[in-house]
Amino acid sequence: MQDNIAAQFMQAPLTGLLVLVTIYVSYLAFNNPDLRARLLFVPALMQERGQSEWHRFITAGFIHADWLHLAFNSFVLWEFGRFVELAYVKIHGKMMGSLFFLALYFLGLVAASTYSYFKHRDNYGYAALGASGAVSGVLFAAIVFAPLLPLQFLFLPFISLPAVVMGVLYLAYSSYMSRRGSDNIGHDAHFWGGVWGFFFTIALAPQLLQHFLKQIFG
Repeated sequence: MQDNIAAQFMQAPLTGLLVLVTIYVSYLAFNNPDLRARLLFVPALMQERGQSEWHRFITAGFIHADWLHLAFNSFVLWEFGRFVELAYVKIHGKMMGSLFFLALYFLGLVAASTYSYFKHRDNYGYAALGASGAVSGVLFAAIVFAPLLPLQFLFLPFISLPAVVMGVLYLAYSSYMSRRGSDNIGHDAHFWGGVWGFFFTIALAPQLLQHFLKQIFG
């Protein structure tokens, strides 16, 4: 089993590295409230202090609320990141594919939080953390390549739906919950991260749109 994990890590090293760094930084922040405060996404503080705080667009994606939050994001990133990283490399070559994959993830952190920044930039009581926005981007990039891949609900493993259907339901749910505003989950980041991952992947290789539609309707 260890050999199998090592082989998978070598096939998609960037995904593995992102998972490991996220786990490490999150662990440090669990035990260091000051570090956590410096890395949190706080739009009001970012607007007040300007460029010196813009790093929070990125750093907030490497800290999490608790171990369950971290485990879920790490699992999804590991499962789908490897697939997307290998697909990017296959289409764009080793160097450009790797760079594009990193752009997908890191720019995804920014894209996923931009809407929330403008929405909450005057609200000093709002703060966010977690890699969910970028992970949503990776997930929706995977949907571009394999829209009919069967996916299961985490807590309802006996129900399986095509990835594209699951993606549409996910976006609809995120949009609905964002409008309700009844919890502290970053539904806006989930929504815009997913949108980013889908269209960024197609923008890099426009022929994928035809491939995507063919799989659904062909």
